[in-house]
Amino acid sequence: MAEKNGKILILEDEKPLARALELKLNHEGFEVISLPNGEGLEALLGKEKIALIVCDLVMPKVDGFQVLQILNDSKIKIPVIVLTNLSQAEDEKRVRELGASDFLIKSNTPISIVVENIKKRIT
Repeated sequence: MAEKNGKILILEDEKPLARALELKLNHEGFEVISLPNGEGLEALLGKEKIALIVCDLVMPKVDGFQVLQILNDSKIKIPVIVLTNLSQAEDEKRVRELGASDFLIKSNTPISIVVENIKKRIT
């Protein structure tokens, strides 16, 4: 197993995708925390040192836009890779204005590419 490279937070309500990401990232040496939405994000960030967040936009309770807003309001600087099925230019513009590091469309992006983007940002 690769040396631990940092803790990744996955905020994704689609369990099969979240699990696939978790397995691939674990295999690459990352520790992973996976949650179905951004509920409790601030409390979690107070307890855990997160190197990067992979975040869906459309989730129940606390969605990805709200997650980015929470990070901004809290002045927390953690790279966020948005992984979504929303493909409108306005959505990408909005998340980038909110500080997202990257914007990937789920249906167009293999998990291996997501992992490569993560590795580029934190290793």
